[in-house]
Amino acid sequence: MTEESTETTGGPQGPTPAQPTVIHEGLPTQLPDIDPEETSEWLGSFDAMIESNGRERARYVMLRLLERAREQSVGVPALRSTDYINTIPSDREPWFPGDEDIERRIRAFIRWNAAVMVSSANRKGLEVGGHIATYQSSASLYEVGFNHFFRGKDHPGGGDQVFIQGHASPGIYARAFLEGRMTEEQLFRFRQEVQHGVGQGISSYPHPRLMPDFWEFPTVSMGLTGINSIYQARFNRYMQNRGIKDTSDQRVWAFLGDGEMGEPESLGAIRVAAREELDNLVWVVNCNLQQLDGPVTGNGKVIQELESNFRGAGWNVIKVIWGREWDQLLAKDVDGVLVNKMNSTPDGQFQTYSVETGGYVRENFFGSDPRLRKMVEQMSDEQIRKLPRGGHDYRKVYAAFDAATKTVGQPTVILAHTIKGWTIDALEGKNATHQMKKLTMPDLKKFRDRLLLPISDKELEETYERTGAAPFFNPGPESAEIEYMMERRKQLGGPIPERRVDFKPLKLPGDKVYSELKQGSGKNKIASTMATVRLLKDWMRDPEIGKRIVPIAPDEYRTFGMDAMFPSAKVYNPGGQRYESVDRKLLLSYKESSEGQLLHEGISEAGALASATAAGTAYATHGEPMIPFYIFYSMFGFQRTGDSIWAMADMMGRGFLIGATAGRTTLTGEGLQHADGHSPLLAATNPAVVHYDPAFAYEVSHIMQSGLERMYGSTEENPHGENVIFYLTVYNEPVSQPKEPEGVDVEGILKGIHQVSATDESGPRVRLLASGVGFPWVEEAARLLKDDWGVNADTWSVTSWNELARDAVDAEQWSLNHPGETPRTPYVTEKLSASSGPVIAVSDYMRAVPLQIARWVPDDYRVLGADGFGFADTRPAARRFFQIDAQSVVVQALQALAEAGEIDPALVKKAFDTYRIDDPTATKGILQEGGDA
Repeated sequence: MTEESTETTGGPQGPTPAQPTVIHEGLPTQLPDIDPEETSEWLGSFDAMIESNGRERARYVMLRLLERAREQSVGVPALRSTDYINTIPSDREPWFPGDEDIERRIRAFIRWNAAVMVSSANRKGLEVGGHIATYQSSASLYEVGFNHFFRGKDHPGGGDQVFIQGHASPGIYARAFLEGRMTEEQLFRFRQEVQHGVGQGISSYPHPRLMPDFWEFPTVSMGLTGINSIYQARFNRYMQNRGIKDTSDQRVWAFLGDGEMGEPESLGAIRVAAREELDNLVWVVNCNLQQLDGPVTGNGKVIQELESNFRGAGWNVIKVIWGREWDQLLAKDVDGVLVNKMNSTPDGQFQTYSVETGGYVRENFFGSDPRLRKMVEQMSDEQIRKLPRGGHDYRKVYAAFDAATKTVGQPTVILAHTIKGWTIDALEGKNATHQMKKLTMPDLKKFRDRLLLPISDKELEETYERTGAAPFFNPGPESAEIEYMMERRKQLGGPIPERRVDFKPLKLPGDKVYSELKQGSGKNKIASTMATVRLLKDWMRDPEIGKRIVPIAPDEYRTFGMDAMFPSAKVYNPGGQRYESVDRKLLLSYKESSEGQLLHEGISEAGALASATAAGTAYATHGEPMIPFYIFYSMFGFQRTGDSIWAMADMMGRGFLIGATAGRTTLTGEGLQHADGHSPLLAATNPAVVHYDPAFAYEVSHIMQSGLERMYGSTEENPHGENVIFYLTVYNEPVSQPKEPEGVDVEGILKGIHQVSATDESGPRVRLLASGVGFPWVEEAARLLKDDWGVNADTWSVTSWNELARDAVDAEQWSLNHPGETPRTPYVTEKLSASSGPVIAVSDYMRAVPLQIARWVPDDYRVLGADGFGFADTRPAARRFFQIDAQSVVVQALQALAEAGEIDPALVKKAFDTYRIDDPTATKGILQEGGDA
C-alpha cells in the first residue's frame, strides 16, 4: 500500500446496508410511501424505458412529467442543493476496471516527482517559486482521467480537450517524465526557460506559446478556464452542426479550483452550457476548501454554494464528498444525525479537522451527540484521523467520471472534496501551503515513507547534498507501473496534453475579391466599418474559405450593417428557430438555424472572445483552420477582455478582431464609456497582436489580404502560417473613399506609413501625419495651410503607429546585438528622411499613440491627441474640444514653423484667433454626417 493507505483503512468492516434515498428541501422526506407496490412499478417502468429507449428519451419524458406536474399544481420542489454526501451512493458505483494497486503506486511516483520538482526549483541560489500543494490535492482526480477517460489525439473520435488547472502543472510534468516525454534534466530546469538555452527548461504553468508541442490551453491566474471551456465545447458542436468536422465523440474536460470559482468569468457563462445542452462538457472542481491564505468560505460551505449555482443554471451536479470508509458510518445513520452534522459543519471547521488529531475529531465532530459518538466507539483515534475525503478515493472519483460521461442533455460538474497538500505532512491542510515552496530533509523523509518509495536515506541525503534537492524517482520503462500507464494511454489514443499542428494551408482568394474596395466610393461616403464588412461578405461567398469564416458579434450585427447576412448565413442556434421572428416579413429578418454561420453572443464580449479563441485555435485543436471575424465596439475590446486576448495569444490563436466605432470622437453621442482613445496602446502590449488603423477602403483591402496570407497561408519562413492576431480599428463616420492611386505603396501600407500627397512648390513646408478617421482632418488642414497661410504640406497616412514602433525597437535591438556593423534604420525614419519640414501627427486617440514613434522621427515632431475622458456631443464639437480637428492642426503646424524661424510668429496668433481652437462653441453651427451607432 502507498499513499492510499489513508484512503482505505479505518472504520468497521462488513457489508453496507441499503441506505434510504434522501431528497432535500422537505417534501419527499416528510411524506410516507402509502403504496410501495405502485411506487415500485413506476420506478420499474422508468428503468425499462431507459433500457429500451435510452437516456435521451427518459430525459424527455421526465421533463414532460415535471411540466405536467406544474400544470396540475403538484408541488415538486426545485432541487437546488442536496445533503453534504456523495451524489452516487455506494451501491450504485460501477465496477472499477483498472488495477487499483498499480494505479496507486503510479500516483505515488507522480506525487513525489511533482513535489521534488518544485522543491528543487527553490534550492538556494535559484528560488523561482512554484506550487506544491494543488497537485497533491488533485492527483486522484487527474489520474482517474489519464488512466480511464481522457482520449488522446489518436483516438478514432478525435480526442478530448483537457483544460488543466494551472497550479497543478508540476504533476502533469511528473507524469510526462514517467511516460518518457520529458527528461530528468527538464524537470530539474522547472521555471528556467532561457538560462540553459531557449526551450531547454519547462514553463511554470500551461503556456502553449512557450511549449507549443505540449500545452494546448493556458489556464492559470486569469479565471478564464471556465468560460473558455464552455465556448470550446460549444464551438465543437458548431463545427459538427455546420458539417465541418464530426466532433460527436469529443469531450471537453476542465479542471478548476473552488477558490478560482470566485472569478466572475468562472460562473458567468454556465447558463450558456446548460441552455445549449452541452453534454460534451465536464467540469471537475477541486474543492480543497482553501484559497491562497485561508478557507474559501470559512463560515459557509462552498460545495453546497456551488451546487446551488450549477443546479439553478441547469447543470448535472455530482458531489464526491466522502471516501469509502464513511460508507459504513452513513449506513448506521438511521436517524440522519451524521448527515445533519455534515450539513451543519462549516468549511473552516473541516479544514481544522484535516490537521488535527483523531482524538480532536472524535471529541469535536462525533462527540456532540451520543449517537455520533457510538458510531465510532470501535474505531481508534488513528482510524478516525484517516477518514478520507472523497476526492482522494479512486473508486468514488471513477464513479463520478463514469456518470458524467453517460449524462445526456446537460453539462456536468463534479464537486470533489479534497485536502490541499494531501500526503505531505508539512503542507497538508495548512493555510500557508501557497507560501511553502521547499521541503526540508525531514519533510522529504516523511513524504517518502508515506508514499512507500524505495529511496534510501543515503541516496536522499547524498543527492540533496550534491544538488540541493531530492532525487527524482522512475522505476524504468520495464516496470509493471510504467508498462501499465503506457498501455492505458495507448488504449485511450496517446498522450495528453499534446498540441499537434497538422497544418493545411488554405487556398486563399485572389486579387479580384479585393478590387471593389480599391475603386473608392465615388460621390458617396462610406465608413471604414462598412468597407470592412463589405469585404467580409465577399470572403464568405468564396468557395474555398467562405465556410471557414466565423463571424462573431456580441449584440451588434445590425449596428455594423451585417443584418444582410441573416437570411443567407443565419445565426447559429443548435435548436434552430422555433418561433416566428417579429421582423419575419422584412427582407432582412432575423433568422436562426442549427447550421447557422453567425455567432451572435448577446451582450457578452467575454463570451464572444471565447468563441473567437475556440475558432482561432481550431487549426491546432481540430486540424481544421477556421477564421474568426469578431467585430465589436472598440472600447469594449482590449479594455474589457484584454486578459482573454492575452490567453488567445498564448494559445497561438489566429483571426481578425475588428474594433468598430473606434476613436474618442466618432461615437460621441454615447459618451464617456463608449469613447475609445487608447485601444491601440492596449493592443501594443500584446506581442501577438498586429494593429492597423486604416483611413481608406483600399488600405483595408491590403491589410485584410495580408492578414489572411500571414495567418492562413504558407511561406518558406512560416510554413504553418504565423501565430498572430490582426486587430483593425474602423469607424462609423461616413467619409469619401478615394480610388487606390496608381503605384500605391503597398509595402508602406503594411509596414505602417505611406505618403498620400506631396507638393514640390517652394516656401515653408510641413508634413502632416494621421491615421484612421483623422486623415480627413490633415487633408483639410493641408488645404487651409496652402490657401490661407501660404504653407505647403505633404500628407501621410499612418496605418499603424504600433507596427512602426515595433519595427524601430527591433532595429535598435538588432544594432545592439551587432556591434561594429552598420546600424539598422527604422522604417519610419527611412520614409520621413526623404522630405523635410516639421512633422505634425494627429489621430482620434490620446497623444501616447503617435508618440510611440517620437524617438525615430528625424525632425521636429508635434503630436495632437484626444487625451482625457470622452463625452457626448457632435463630432465637430468634440474634436475642437480636444484640439485635433483641421483648424487645430493648422495652428500647431504654424507654431512649429514659427519656432523654426520660417514664418512670422504673428501668423500663429492670427490663426488661433481666426479659428478659435480653444472654444468648442465655435462649432455649434457645424452639421455632422452619419448617425450614432
